[in-house]
This record gives sequence, C-alpha cells and structure tokens, in this order.
Amino acid sequence: MARRGPSARGAGDTHRPRATHPAHPAHSPRRGHRSHHLHPLAWWLWALGLGTAASRTTNPLLLALLIAVAGYVVATHRTDAPWARSYTAFVKLGLAVLVVRLAFAVVLGSPIPGTHTLLVLPEVPLPDWAQGIRLGGRVTAEGVLFALYDGLRLAALLICVGAANALANPARLLKSLPGALYEAGVAVVVAMTFAPHLVADVQRLRAARRLRGRPDRGLRGLAQVGLPVLEGALERSVALAAAMDSRGYGRTAEVPARVRRTTAALTLGGLLGVCAGTYGVLTAAGGTYGLPVLLTGLAAALAGLRLGGRRSPRTRYRPDPWGVRASLVAASGAAVAVLLVLCEAYDAAALHPGVVPLTTPDLPLWPAAALLVGLLPSFAVPGPPPPAASAPATTAAPTRTPTPTPATRVAAPTVLSPSKEDA
Repeated sequence: MARRGPSARGAGDTHRPRATHPAHPAHSPRRGHRSHHLHPLAWWLWALGLGTAASRTTNPLLLALLIAVAGYVVATHRTDAPWARSYTAFVKLGLAVLVVRLAFAVVLGSPIPGTHTLLVLPEVPLPDWAQGIRLGGRVTAEGVLFALYDGLRLAALLICVGAANALANPARLLKSLPGALYEAGVAVVVAMTFAPHLVADVQRLRAARRLRGRPDRGLRGLAQVGLPVLEGALERSVALAAAMDSRGYGRTAEVPARVRRTTAALTLGGLLGVCAGTYGVLTAAGGTYGLPVLLTGLAAALAGLRLGGRRSPRTRYRPDPWGVRASLVAASGAAVAVLLVLCEAYDAAALHPGVVPLTTPDLPLWPAAALLVGLLPSFAVPGPPPPAASAPATTAAPTRTPTPTPATRVAAPTVLSPSKEDA
C-alpha cells in the first residue's frame, strides 16, 4: 500500500507559477540614496559665494536676479526634510528686514540729501545732546530709494543663508567638520536646526487651532501659539541634552602638553595671520605682503586644526565623499563671487547705481552673466529621489494563481515517499 508522503501539498504547488517578489519600493531609492546627496559643505560654499556677490552690489536688478537664481536651485533640489522647510521663513525674514529698513528711513530720516519730497511727517523736537537724529520731517525719494537698495542687499544675504540651510543636511555637515571644531559645530548645528523645528511647530499649532475653530492670526493667536512653541522648544532642548550626555558628548582624549601648546600657537597665530593678510589684500598699501601673509596664516590655522583633532576621540561612520559634482557646485559659487568682485573693480557704477540725481538702474550684461553661473548646481546635480509613496504604483503586481476547482484537486498528482522496500 502506497503511503502518502508529507510533501504532497508541496508537490501540487510545484505546478503553480512562482510569484516573483520585486524589491521593496523603499529599497530602490535607498540603493542610490547617497548618490543623490551632495556634500553639505559644497552647498554652503556655493551659498557663501552668492552671498559675497550680493554684498558687492546694490543694483536692484542684479539682486533680484541673484535671489531668483538661489530660489530656482532650492526649488529643484529641496527635499521634504524638516530643515528644508526653513527657506520660506528666511524669505519672510528678508522681506521683514526690507520693510524695517524702509520704515527707519521714513521715520528717522536718511543721510542722503534729496530734492524730491514725497511727504512731510510731523517732526518731534529732540534735546541738544541728540543732534544728528530726528524723528519725522521731510521724506525724500532719494533717501527712500537708497534705503530700498540697502535693504534689498541685506534680504539677498539672508536668502542665500536660507538656501544653504535648506539644501545642506546639518547633521551631515557636522560630520564633515574637523575634530577640533566638533564642539563648536554641534552648537552651530543645534542653533541652525532650531529655526526649522520652530517653523514646523508654529505650522502644526496653527493648523490645530484652525481645526478647532479658533483664531490663528493676530496678536491673540500669536500669544496663544507662542507659549506651546516655547514649551516644545524647552522639552526638545532637555531631550537633546540627555541624548548628548548619554552618548558621551564632551569627552576628550589625553594629549601631551607640548601638543596642546603647539596647537594653540598655530591656531591663534594662523588666525592673526589670516586677519592681517586679509587686511593687506583689501587695502592698496598692503598689496605686496597681503597675499603671502594670508596664505601663511591659513596654512598655520589648518595645521593647528589638524593637531587639535587629536583631542576628539570620535570616529566617523560612512563619511561623505567629495566628488566631482561637489567641486562643480563649490566652484560655481566661488566663480560668481570672483566675477562680481572683478566687475566691481572694472565698472563700479554699474553695480552701485546712484540715487542723487534719480536715475533708473540698468542691468549690466557681464555681471548678470556672472550671476547665471550660480545655476550650475541645478544641471550638474541630480534632483532628490521621488517619494516612496509613489513607488508602489510603478511596481508590478504579483501574479495571482486562480483558485483550483474540485476536479483539479482530485487530479493532483500523488507523490510517494520512498520506503525501505524501494531502497
């Protein structure tokens, strides 16, 4: 009598098509996850180059073009991370700085003389010791236009910083710092990540108040939202302090006293050399000694930072590589800064339009072309990967096996298990 083997059900399954299990949707982007990320220091160097260019001009057309360049790169490469949401806050902060600068020019007056009077405010008499300061009085078009140019430059600087904060991961930027700057880098990163979390908390609380039918605007809404935001910030600070303490933050390795003294001498001497060399480069009298002193001080400071890194016993897990794309991004920001400096030395009037007499600013060709070099990251660096939520729609559905009929179950082949007689 033949015995039914234990693998009869398995034998029946051998005739069914085996369903293929595609890779999980979240795994596909993660294989190229690090390839989509650029070195965070490259983004900061790019943004600092744009900020340097913004500080070299007061032409509103050039500043508007610079803001558009930074905004386009952020729009094409910003992710859904919490720190990336702070760019809108920096834009609003720049607009607030512009409005405050104009308000100061209207209320407190402007040192720019003008002949075109816009309005006359009631002037408040001040004592003799406050000479040179006035409240109210005549408001001229020249003074308001000068304040507009100056405030737009400050707003462009803030927007460049916001672009770097939105594109660069603060935690990965901390990993890229040398060991000697680890403690200072942690403080800076915590301060930089405070703004995105603050914006996220305000948006969350305002949305909750709107769902409850309570006002979320005005002074009343701001007062009722501010207290929970402050409480959340304090709780986050306590949790961060506990996490840093549990991870041994602040530990230092034992280094000889001779190495510590050498590190301090190189670092301080190098920083003094950098300051003296920078002053020599910027002044006409120090053109002969400025560049050598600057390079010597920079080399000494880097050597001091290298030696100071021995006091930090931490290790780096999967450090970010500096590739060709990072070099292109950093070089584009540096090229914008250098070209604007050269354009200012060649034709300063095009970068600083006058307000006395009133003239319409023109868009100079070569400075505008130099600012367009800042668009290189939008073409040289791939954008962020698509979100994981849209990935299941592109994956193939597993093959469904039709339910077998009773006839099929009867006709299923029977597999006999080997017995001693067969052996």
